[in-house]
Amino acid sequence: MAAPKRKALGKGLSALLRDDEDIKSARDENADKIVGAIAEIEIDKIVPNPFQPRIQFDAEALEELSVSIRELGIIQPITVRKNPNDDKFTIISGERRFRASKLAGLEAIPAYIRLADDQSMLEMALVENIQREELDAIEIALSYQRLIDECDLTQEAMSERVGKKRSTITNYLRLLKLQPIIQAGIRDRMISMGHARAIINIESEEQQLDLYESIIAKDLSVRQVEEAVRKLKQPSREVSRRKTKTVLPPKAKEAEDNLSRLLESEVNLTRNNQGRGKIVIPFQNDDDLERIISLIKN
Repeated sequence: MAAPKRKALGKGLSALLRDDEDIKSARDENADKIVGAIAEIEIDKIVPNPFQPRIQFDAEALEELSVSIRELGIIQPITVRKNPNDDKFTIISGERRFRASKLAGLEAIPAYIRLADDQSMLEMALVENIQREELDAIEIALSYQRLIDECDLTQEAMSERVGKKRSTITNYLRLLKLQPIIQAGIRDRMISMGHARAIINIESEEQQLDLYESIIAKDLSVRQVEEAVRKLKQPSREVSRRKTKTVLPPKAKEAEDNLSRLLESEVNLTRNNQGRGKIVIPFQNDDDLERIISLIKN
């Protein structure tokens, strides 16, 4: 037996707008009657967001969602912006629900209405998607980069907006420096973000690709890739250290290995017989130094 369809969540658009159809911005009189309200909006009056960070929509997942919507209706309204120059509404967030609703044959869907300029709309769309959508790691990284480039947000400001540590944001942004083939592999979930974070410590693109292909061919774990990266980065130094460095006690060696994994960089820990020593953490450039400092702070 089919589940009963939910009642409409919002009132009709004409009832909501009444005589206020000339409202174009949040500064206009009576704008508060529209902003945040839920209305049933005709699907043909809704247009996709030109700033949509999600590029790929899984067809099978959309079909499954459309079946659910056909049976239960829209559980969570989408969010739209009222266009200032026509009767259309642009999606701020919820394009997946919008597409699935069209597949389900709905003529109207419930939506929160907001009034915002394009930059505010972009920021809201990106932050909303980062927080709620199951974006792949590259899409998240691109969203962070767009917040920096197009919304003039610093990493500190982004951290507050999306509720993520700055070090987390830095790690995502570093993925965009990877060779494009590897980025495609992350998007297609051929490798995990853990694999990618290890690969990025290799400067040579040729070596990056070789290791990427080995991960896929041999099904290497993240730990195995981290070890391979350490050997690739400083093979001659490893030989020298094995010849000259005093063997560390097990606890000190474990601490050295843990720090290397945590900072995603080779850490050199030395210790004398009295327990005194030092920790050396090399870095490749200013960005790498900032990344390491951010990880230590957090």
